[in-house]
Amino acid sequence: MIDPWASFDLDYDKLVNQFGIKKFSDVLDTIEDPLPLMERGVIFGHRDFDKIVPLVNNKKDFAVMTGMMPSGQMHIGHKMVIDQLKWYFKKGGQLSLAIADMESYAARNMSFEEGKRIAIEEYLANYIALGLDLTDDNINVYLQSQNRTLNELTYKIAKRVNFNNLNAIYGFDKSTNLAHLYAPLIQVADILLPQTEEYGGPKQVIVPVGIDQDPHLRLTRDIAAKLSEEFGFIAPASTYHRFLTGLTGDKMSSSKPKTAIYLNDTPKKAEKKVKSAKTGGRESLEEQKELGGQPDTCVIYEMLVYHLVDDDEELNKIREECLNGTLLCGHCKVHTAELMKDFFEDLHTKKEESLEIAKSLFD
Repeated sequence: MIDPWASFDLDYDKLVNQFGIKKFSDVLDTIEDPLPLMERGVIFGHRDFDKIVPLVNNKKDFAVMTGMMPSGQMHIGHKMVIDQLKWYFKKGGQLSLAIADMESYAARNMSFEEGKRIAIEEYLANYIALGLDLTDDNINVYLQSQNRTLNELTYKIAKRVNFNNLNAIYGFDKSTNLAHLYAPLIQVADILLPQTEEYGGPKQVIVPVGIDQDPHLRLTRDIAAKLSEEFGFIAPASTYHRFLTGLTGDKMSSSKPKTAIYLNDTPKKAEKKVKSAKTGGRESLEEQKELGGQPDTCVIYEMLVYHLVDDDEELNKIREECLNGTLLCGHCKVHTAELMKDFFEDLHTKKEESLEIAKSLFD
């Protein structure tokens, strides 16, 4: 069972087999101009993405939904979501961005006022600084607590769900507070919202998520089927991306400072954190030269794959030199740290203006 609010075993192959997720590589060749995250295997699984492909390729009507729970800081791993949103938007998708202030209240005891502040200053400002124009008419940004259509839809959804349904998917027990029980139903409504009459009616929706969010997708697909006759809802499609490994070798997490490079870190601090990260190096220099490095277990190489190197030829060269022992971990760390510092300098340059734009979204 996957708990969206807690840690669990990240065995991707096991999770794919257990929950019937399909391999993304099976549809990759059908996508025109795919996102590098797709080609590099960072996006590894999907549900019904084959139905999204012709819409993406031909810029037909579809929507993209994502959410942000304002309960902490954004870290570098979150960037991959923004990269996907930018790609879908370029392909003609309408974006729906939910600020999950009701979920953060239920699951993290975050007040609505504080949730809104964090959403604006931490999340939306970074979304804009990373290149997503949230002022565009084809992007809908909203607070769960303030969207009447969403809350009416959630109430209708609640009529189709009972405790046994939620317990089977989430493992809730009788001690779970009712607000937390209600939170997944709001997420279902978030995913179905782009198909409501107010937002253009039924259409294909794609939801790019980490595997921890799959319980919400499974519940939504079930609810969409139950509401299809009344509202014409289409079951949402989804893609699943790998989590960026943290600096210590565990999953990067906002709640574990030692694992994360936060987007509000200074360029110098980000550079220093990269230099402290776990590598795929051998125990000795001699062994490294003889056997080569292990890029597939290296946090540094992962940063290059996910965020810092756009050119596949350059990335392949780094990988080959690592494998044959000619590129040593120290040199690779220094290079990656410089790239990260450059990235953060550019981000911080844009952040001041983006914060003002983010604040204006709710004026």
